[in-house]
Amino acid sequence: MGGCVVSNVASNVETIEAGTERELQTMSGFYSDIVAPTGVYKYYLNGQWLESASGKSVSIINPSTRQTCYEVQACTQDEVNRMFDAAKAAQKAWARTPLWKRAEYLHKVAALMREHAQPIADCLVKEVAKPAKDSLTEVVRSADLLDYTAEEGVRFLGEGQLLNSDSFPGQQRNKMCLVSKVPLGVVLAIPPFNYPVNLAVSKLGPALMAGNAVVLKPPTQGAVAGIHMLQCFHAAGLPAGLLSLATGRGSEIGDFLTQHPGVNCISFTGGDTGIAISKKAGMVPLQMELGGKDVCIVAADADLAAAAKHIVKGGFSYSGQRCTAVKLVCVVDSVADELVAAVAKGVAALKVGMPEDDADITPVVSESSANFIEGLVMDAKEKGATFVTGEYRREGNLLWPVLLDHVTPGMRLAWEEPFGPVLPIMRVASTDEAVAHCNASKYGLQGCVFTRDINAAIAISDAMETGTVQVNSAPARGPDHFPFQGFRDSGIGSQGIRNSLAMMVKTKSTVINLDQETYTMG
Repeated sequence: MGGCVVSNVASNVETIEAGTERELQTMSGFYSDIVAPTGVYKYYLNGQWLESASGKSVSIINPSTRQTCYEVQACTQDEVNRMFDAAKAAQKAWARTPLWKRAEYLHKVAALMREHAQPIADCLVKEVAKPAKDSLTEVVRSADLLDYTAEEGVRFLGEGQLLNSDSFPGQQRNKMCLVSKVPLGVVLAIPPFNYPVNLAVSKLGPALMAGNAVVLKPPTQGAVAGIHMLQCFHAAGLPAGLLSLATGRGSEIGDFLTQHPGVNCISFTGGDTGIAISKKAGMVPLQMELGGKDVCIVAADADLAAAAKHIVKGGFSYSGQRCTAVKLVCVVDSVADELVAAVAKGVAALKVGMPEDDADITPVVSESSANFIEGLVMDAKEKGATFVTGEYRREGNLLWPVLLDHVTPGMRLAWEEPFGPVLPIMRVASTDEAVAHCNASKYGLQGCVFTRDINAAIAISDAMETGTVQVNSAPARGPDHFPFQGFRDSGIGSQGIRNSLAMMVKTKSTVINLDQETYTMG
């Protein structure tokens, strides 16, 4: 890639070896229970780390080396059944645990995550090729989320409601309705590979605070980081059975988990798999954040230097493997040349290399992902898109950043989500044309608009059929207490800490019928 800085992979060997040594040291302490003598990571049930009766394991491939870096248990369906049985039993007592006590547990977990953050972050570097600095940030952010959830949960879940019957026409004042929030039961939490800790915690925290039990199915890539994270919950002393972790092959336990009769809610983050789950889930409440084709609209009056800076960060951080990454730039013709030049300059400064070296662009999660991304790029090339950043370059799962200009609606990149370091630019005659393209997509997660005109910004935001619109900034999930939701195929329900708390409870009414004769005396 012309102009991009490439880190020396050989120089990372000492860093990798240091990380491995640090891992071995932690195995003898806080995390010693989570690994079997065979080296295979255990699953979690009834407050214990266990080996599966299957005698089988699932390999986790390091995206950078394309070699096995970890192995996890291949849980059986019988073991999954035991998880739901344990969860159902533990949840009854947990629902009677005072809110302040639940909050104490979450605060303790948060403190333990901060204290033992580095080994979790080291796993993220190996399993999902996330840059080292970003990996540590994800863990700390997750601890912050738990602390906020504990405090917000005490406030929100402690609020009830009292209704009197005579507020409805024709009724007397002889009934009182006490409205309260009660847990759903057992929540199945399924986070994605790209944020396997943060998006697990964003489900676990609200579910537990609301009085539910949880069965966690981590992604294969990210499972060991999830296991390390769950050890913090274990060490905090949560009641046995309240929280379980299942690892294994999707073909053996995937549908079995999502269609299990013990599931009372599914919170899922990922791609098209979520649509299949939703079709099979029946009456189970769903919280789903799926794919996105986040459109960035750049108006003629935009601050182009600022827009370019946000577009580069929004499009290429964590190699574009984010649901909120900028996936398509729609820029008005009159300023397109200037914007493309500014974005190209930013892309050229990105460092390409290994996650241990905190490179900006690191290997994507798998070979199949790299092949899919390459297919989108080649389709655009064949149909006339311009490679602004030079010839396409790939080494294994490492793809050099691609900036494509003159992308048209006839190209797959105009509609499909690459989930990689690829940014297509489409030139439009007006912001109306850009909005129309955005709304024609099957996705509607996030979008953004760059303009100096606040009236135009609000009008464009109102017209964009997406769950969130950022004004003069790239799309982003956080802060984690902001509402976060997708339209159309991008999701069901809303997230954000308070919204997730609301999702994890149901309304219960207790009606007190007063003796009419006694009540009307005097």
